[in-house]
Amino acid sequence: MSRSTIGLFVGLLLGFVAVFGGFLEFLAVIIFAAVGLLIGRFLDGSLDLNQLAGSRTKRN
Repeated sequence: MSRSTIGLFVGLLLGFVAVFGGFLEFLAVIIFAAVGLLIGRFLDGSLDLNQLAGSRTKRN
């Protein structure tokens, strides 16, 4: 599945939540999506915790 297709489905999901739910439900979906993304990247091995922590080390 291409990234644009995944983005389309995520946008549709957020749109349905915004229309049929409330603001708090919308925020909950966004928070759970962000947590799921972080867990997925961690399991894939593509999550660099130094980027999240804001490490200021310079790379040559």
